[in-house]
Amino acid sequence: MDKLHIIYVDDQREVLATLERDLAVFDSYCFLEECESAEEALKLINEIDAKGDSIAIIISDHVMPEKNGVELLTEIHHDDRFKKTKKVLLTGQATHQDTILAINNAGIKHYFEKPWNAKELVDEIKKLLTEYIMESGIDYSAYSNVLDTNTLYKYLHRNV
Repeated sequence: MDKLHIIYVDDQREVLATLERDLAVFDSYCFLEECESAEEALKLINEIDAKGDSIAIIISDHVMPEKNGVELLTEIHHDDRFKKTKKVLLTGQATHQDTILAINNAGIKHYFEKPWNAKELVDEIKKLLTEYIMESGIDYSAYSNVLDTNTLYKYLHRNV
């Protein structure tokens, strides 16, 4: 089984610790990687790609020093290497315009306001992971314990 990567980016340690706790259900199936800045995330993404590994999901805070989350996710969205990577914006301070930019330019799949509901976050990550696996042609059977069954059914039914 290929281990996929889920990267989460936030400049606040307590948020990263909460995400680590909330995403622990994926730990046996995916590498959970945390970054404290957009630049750190871009460096990590390039290292992962250079090794030939896959980045399934990137969760980014919006308000960060130097480069914000919309800018980070937009850059990743326009990089052909990561066309299938699912992107999530996580913030408590984005404006309406920021949200529009994230949807139109960064191709985000979901937006969460801080503080988020842990179950809703995990449920959405399960859906996005399922989409990524199915769109990438990865054997989903090894991931069955952390996939969203409704999303999986839709993909399987579509191919019948």
